[in-house]
Amino acid sequence: MSSADTTPSSSLSGTVSNRLLSLDALRGFDMFWIVGAEEIVHALRETSNNSVFNFLAGQMTHKDWAGFAFYDLIFPMFVFIVGVSLVFSLGKLLEKEGPAGAMKRIFKRALLLYALGIFCYGGFSTPIDKIRLLGVLQRIALAYLFASLVFCYFKTKGRIIICASLLIGYWALMTFVPVPTTDGGVVVGNFDEGKNLANYIDRQYLPFRKWDGDHDPEGLLSTMTAIASCLLGVFAGTWLKDGKAPAARKAVYLLGAGVALAALGWLWNFQFPVVKKIWTSSFVLVAGGYSCMLLALFYQIVDVWKIQAWAQPFVWIGTNAITIYLAHDLVDFGKIAQRLVGGEKHPIFHSYQALVLTCVVSLLIFLFCRFLYRRKIFLRV
Repeated sequence: MSSADTTPSSSLSGTVSNRLLSLDALRGFDMFWIVGAEEIVHALRETSNNSVFNFLAGQMTHKDWAGFAFYDLIFPMFVFIVGVSLVFSLGKLLEKEGPAGAMKRIFKRALLLYALGIFCYGGFSTPIDKIRLLGVLQRIALAYLFASLVFCYFKTKGRIIICASLLIGYWALMTFVPVPTTDGGVVVGNFDEGKNLANYIDRQYLPFRKWDGDHDPEGLLSTMTAIASCLLGVFAGTWLKDGKAPAARKAVYLLGAGVALAALGWLWNFQFPVVKKIWTSSFVLVAGGYSCMLLALFYQIVDVWKIQAWAQPFVWIGTNAITIYLAHDLVDFGKIAQRLVGGEKHPIFHSYQALVLTCVVSLLIFLFCRFLYRRKIFLRV
């Protein structure tokens, strides 16, 4: 899932080709914001408190509840990219080993990725009531598992029906199922935090640690729509893999589909708000639409026009996305950066110290990923 199970492209590295380079670059671009790029934007705001930097910094902060900022796109876009990737990896595996081989790979990957998620939140070194059963990697694992099963056992029409059923079914549950309140009453169709069905189900049935007190942004019920996010990626990957369609037309159609999805999502927002923390159906469409547009842009530039040199650093990250996610959790790149540049309070930094440090951290991450890439070291769960 950290790559599309093919080898790095020769266009950039001189190694064996046969992968969708734009997908690696987009995955790396997405991961770059997770492991430090947003801190650069916040540091820029510290250097100059002007309207441009304030706006950009606002886009690098999750919305408290309803609404959508650029930073709200990062996680669902990664789930979307997982869906695109599995079309290529599982498609090849089905041809070589059949359904049995594919099932073995699917369950192995999902289980290992889920276990890595438990590990990232402290594993079993913490008391059992502090273990977080559902988190970022766990959500990716579950979305990958069910989207892969749908991909293997259903054709395109069946996949569309399942995706639509997940989105509409989630909306119906959230809108029409009564939710008990603390005073003994019930509410229906309330999407506010703590008062909606998804939060209630977490409160009642999700054991151990929950990220937001008694509920979790990667909770039980919203896993339904996370699977739909992955299936949107499957549709995009199926279109990209189609050998009959001209490459330029693929980008145009992806762009058009992205615009349509985002528009539909924002229209749905009037009744079912765009909320990342409960992964609403409208949020899935908005995030999926923007993801589709970015994929179209990267595909057109990198794979159609072959303008690739700028994408090299993102490819380094994109081919080892899970590795750098774990490394960012385990290694304090900030402390290393401080040692390299003379400490956080070095007099030459003045008001630019945070910006210098965050830039050095990003450089260290790029160099680390370049080292792995050059030596063909790839963590594939």
